[in-house]
Amino acid sequence: MYIPTLFDVDEAHARIKPHIHRTPVLTSRFINSLAGAELFFKCENLQKAGAFKARGASNAVFGLSDEQAAKGVATHSSGNHGTCLAYAAGRRGIPCTVVMPRTAPQAKKDAVRGYGAKVVECEPSTSSREAVFAEVVAATGAEFVHPYNDARVIAGQATCSKELIEQVTGLDAVIAPIGGGGMVSGTCLTLSNLAPHIKIYAAEPEQADDAYRSFKAGHIIADDAPVTVADGLKVPLKDLTWHFVRNHVTDILTASEAEIVDAMKLIWKRIKIVMEPSSAVPLATILKNKDLFAGKRIGVIITGGNVDLDKLPWQ
Repeated sequence: MYIPTLFDVDEAHARIKPHIHRTPVLTSRFINSLAGAELFFKCENLQKAGAFKARGASNAVFGLSDEQAAKGVATHSSGNHGTCLAYAAGRRGIPCTVVMPRTAPQAKKDAVRGYGAKVVECEPSTSSREAVFAEVVAATGAEFVHPYNDARVIAGQATCSKELIEQVTGLDAVIAPIGGGGMVSGTCLTLSNLAPHIKIYAAEPEQADDAYRSFKAGHIIADDAPVTVADGLKVPLKDLTWHFVRNHVTDILTASEAEIVDAMKLIWKRIKIVMEPSSAVPLATILKNKDLFAGKRIGVIITGGNVDLDKLPWQ
């Protein structure tokens, strides 16, 4: 298992710079007053393809040799990684296949196809996803770019928090959503090297809390098919992301479905940006744990904005 380093992050940032946005950081006095803390929202919902995963996908795709790239890339994804890999593959002009749960939001399936990739549907479970994906790779010989358990992907995701600490000084903590752990691992990689005094928190839905339970138990616990409004956070940790979580994360906090939806509505109403339920989990946990964050300067990573506007969770 190769563990990426700060050198890989610097290489990734240089490689992907032409293909990503340096996303803005937004604030809200009203939300600060509710939280009793200063919150700085790193808006990866405004990233290329609508999610932070454009960073890791672009690093993986543009790091391939011409010989590897000719066979294309493939992945399994509930949405954003597939969309972002399709985006990066389209930029390089190579084939891309994405295995997606049949229950994934139609907006995310449409987005993958919109970038020119092929969608192959599977049942909404990790076991089905991996079985169908194995068939795709056997048929195409494509390069597998894992949604999160991939050093190239983690190095790419790490560029987000690298930008954040350049944009905002004096942070006490950074919090990001956790599913498989790609963004959290990238955050750990950057901050443990460049700002080790900054605490790292992960935020997870109560109904898909396998990372929380893994963290408390000291080993990976994987749920096969959890049900939550935060559809991007249904996948389990893997060995590489677990390495970063267990070594560098301060704590994992959870929020209920109602708390997630309320936080999502709050950001839509007060910051006037579109973000998906997964992105609301950090704010939900901050508002639930006010004493923990009181008076602190907190970086909050809004991971994506690819939401189905015809099926908003409060409708």
